Amino acid sequence: MRGPTGGQVPDTARQQALSDFLRPQNPMSNVVGFGHGVKWTDGQPTGEEAVLVFVTQKVPESMLPERDVVPRQMDDGTPTDVVAVGHVSAQRQRSQQRIPGQRAQESQQGQAEGSMAEQLAPPLLEEMPGLQQAGPQLLTRKLRPCPSGFSVGNVRITAGTLGSVVYDFLPGATTDPPAPGIGVPGKYYILSNNHVLADSNRAGIGSPIVQPGPFDGGVDPQDRIAILDRFVTIQFAPQIPLERHNNVVDAALGTVSFQDATRDQYFSGPPRAWRRKANVAVGDLVKKTGRTTNLTMGRIIAVDATIDVNYGTAGTARFRDQILTTNISAGGDSGSLVTSFDNVALGLLFAGSSVVTVCNHLENVRSLLRVEISEQLA
Repeated sequence: MRGPTGGQVPDTARQQALSDFLRPQNPMSNVVGFGHGVKWTDGQPTGEEAVLVFVTQKVPESMLPERDVVPRQMDDGTPTDVVAVGHVSAQRQRSQQRIPGQRAQESQQGQAEGSMAEQLAPPLLEEMPGLQQAGPQLLTRKLRPCPSGFSVGNVRITAGTLGSVVYDFLPGATTDPPAPGIGVPGKYYILSNNHVLADSNRAGIGSPIVQPGPFDGGVDPQDRIAILDRFVTIQFAPQIPLERHNNVVDAALGTVSFQDATRDQYFSGPPRAWRRKANVAVGDLVKKTGRTTNLTMGRIIAVDATIDVNYGTAGTARFRDQILTTNISAGGDSGSLVTSFDNVALGLLFAGSSVVTVCNHLENVRSLLRVEISEQLA
């Protein structure tokens, strides 16, 4: 295990958390997941490693049956801390009626609430070296070449966010990551979520992807930017019981012409490198540019979270090995690339609530889709 700013739930505590907090039969009331982090007391981080137990809302112990009370510590002695995360759902733009002739935009959700979110809040933009105050931006318009951070979506959905432009592992490479300069990428892709580019497993390979997304006025074929190439299938309940889920990414690719999209993150520039998940730590500052909330910053709360995510009509999916941050997103931001302040790619945003945002580790996205976002490893 790493120090108090990073690491994973010990195996014994993880197994106990799965069996006690997310038990298949009669699960604990309000519990939606758990992860590794630090314990908080009186609104302050103590630095003491803890198993964070995620609940939709905190309820006084006196109002809970004994079976639903989270123990003060795990059987191996690891302390616990209960964290209210609200109702976590996939964050593509929700279906709403558009006013004819206008681009529709969803108002930003409430800022992170509670003592943990307040204490982990990032500094103001003007206090951050190398960044300037960002005013409201219109990221729902059509643009070619399209920067990352703009509205995009399969013709079957509303709208999400174009995360980045990636390319196949270079042919002939013998290292991971491949050595720079070996071979020529066979294809270029836009990267976003499965539920943005593939409609939660339901879209066919080769189906059109438009920019901006349909909710923002994009229509096929005149606004087509890509076609669906491949995606990682998401397991949903009730079709598959939650305890059997093995979801680690919500990710998909659309084949794009080189000249139609760019690796530049709107306002922030291109990712200069990517980071292995072992080096992503609790407390790290992160940022993203997304279709709805534009440029936002936050801090990492957990780096190996297991959490249940609501996908509406598609069902509920349990994800493991996820990054949780303070709230940096709203509906329509799904697919945003999450980076460090110096543009090192860390994760792919896909879900959240008014309190937290949930992201896939970029290393998992990269390995499962077999694509490269940058030749540099940081």
